Amino acid sequence: MQRLPGSLRPGPGALLLVLIMALLLYPGLKNIAVYLHSAVTGSYISGSHSVVFISCPNEQVGKVIARTIMEKKLAACVNVLPEVFSIYNWDHEITETVEVLMVIKTRSSKMHELTEFIRSVHPFEIPEVISLSVDQGNPLYLKWIEETVPEE
Repeated sequence: MQRLPGSLRPGPGALLLVLIMALLLYPGLKNIAVYLHSAVTGSYISGSHSVVFISCPNEQVGKVIARTIMEKKLAACVNVLPEVFSIYNWDHEITETVEVLMVIKTRSSKMHELTEFIRSVHPFEIPEVISLSVDQGNPLYLKWIEETVPEE
């Protein structure tokens, strides 16, 4: 086969550059492939949603924070569980107290925004914000979370 004048043939350096770029982009390409597969098959992407635990000093504080989380559309649902006995080490002393526990269902992509919000309004010096990724669940419930909490 004859090359046309002015046409370029990729050399080993160009092929190496393409290989390096593909490796660097692999995590992003993998995520795109997983999302496309999920969209086509309707399957759930593990880790797309999170359950978050936040303790509060009392029910009143928990309800105010929960309502604001909902108004900001940072979660689909917040449960405020009353009277949770907590024992923990604070300032090198074992402390016992009664608190409330908030259980929040949201998109994992909202975790940074949710954590920053909690840190800005919570009365504790270091508020508990613990997130667990959802591996599986009721597909209809998980879809409801997606519809309720905008991706933005």
